[in-house]
Amino acid sequence: MSTSKEYINYIKEQLSELDDIFVRPMMGEYIVYYRGKITAYVCDSRFLVKVVPSAKALLPNAKLEPPYKGAKDMILVEDIDDREFLTKLFKAMYDELPLPKK
Repeated sequence: MSTSKEYINYIKEQLSELDDIFVRPMMGEYIVYYRGKITAYVCDSRFLVKVVPSAKALLPNAKLEPPYKGAKDMILVEDIDDREFLTKLFKAMYDELPLPKK
């Protein structure tokens, strides 16, 4: 089951307060870049962020799930309605994310 257009558009809207957000479609799903770094995946209408210390601290009870079969686990963000929290989460995560591979 791929992610609906309505869901990805809602995610984009929720992240709209951040500068330099880019969402790239990939095989019916999406990769979310923040300031050039992969920060999240949107797969099967689930919003999953990279596992970094700040994300674990801000979402201590969140489930870990792979975005797709065979992938590493990511943190499932279930409350996507809190725009202020999502902005805080992405800003906190940025310095801990790896630089993109060339």
